[in-house]
Amino acid sequence: MNCDFAHEHLAAYLARELPAAEHAGLEAHVAACPACQAELLAAQRVWHALGQLPAPEPSARLRPEFYAMLATFEVAPTPTSSLAGLWQWLRAFPLPRPVVRIAYSLSLLSLGIGAGYWLHTPPPPEKASQPQVAALAAQVGQLRQVLLLTLLENPSATERLRAVSYTKELPTPNTRVVSALLSTLNQDPNVNVRLATLEALAPLAHDPAVRLGLVRALPQQTSPLVQVALADLMAQLQERRSVPPLRKLLQRADLDATVKNKLEQTIQLISTDRPAAPSLPSPHAQAPPSSQPEPAAPVAS
Repeated sequence: MNCDFAHEHLAAYLARELPAAEHAGLEAHVAACPACQAELLAAQRVWHALGQLPAPEPSARLRPEFYAMLATFEVAPTPTSSLAGLWQWLRAFPLPRPVVRIAYSLSLLSLGIGAGYWLHTPPPPEKASQPQVAALAAQVGQLRQVLLLTLLENPSATERLRAVSYTKELPTPNTRVVSALLSTLNQDPNVNVRLATLEALAPLAHDPAVRLGLVRALPQQTSPLVQVALADLMAQLQERRSVPPLRKLLQRADLDATVKNKLEQTIQLISTDRPAAPSLPSPHAQAPPSSQPEPAAPVAS
């Protein structure tokens, strides 16, 4: 028994998976080796800490959404004949061994000729594979949407931020994704997640449902950062329906003075039909401060 063996089998020792002889030998070695004693104590602390971690509960929607996604995949039928089956048949057939060897050699020769012909044959036109690529891209997009919906309910703010970032990879988010993002904007306890969600929803503001959801989100915001960012977006969109919710925010007694000035400026800009760029740069934006998002076309109310 040596230190290398002890370090390699500490996990099995703590899990009580070692045979009795090795378990006793490791205990005897650790009792006489200060370095292995320190290593065992550190491993025990990590082991107990891992045992106290709560197991995350999966969402109730995880199972039905997984099976719904699984139902979209088609499994190719297993061929009834194969080279392995042919070889088994030849072995069972009562033929002299030299004949079997000759047949096997001819099969390998035929396979080599066929492979050479296939390698020298020009590939089919790319247009033939385009439907398959499109179908695969649709399946990947559907998988990302299911993953986004699942991660939005994760207790970790980092995972919810990762879920929001998937929105940029979706060509056309469906209604469930949009609804989940609007709910995150209004209810998520983390300010950074709400800011990132607002940034993800801004390019979708051409959708009337998204724009109306953003307007309805105004009275529900309590964070000054989110209030200012949402007011900036309303000014860029020249959304007149946002004026009543903005005025309702101004009536709050606990409203920050800077936010109050910003809301008053936004109401004035919308009322005079003068779009403006954000006055306060968003700290979570990845683009440089000098780049401004292109204003979306106003929707007639």
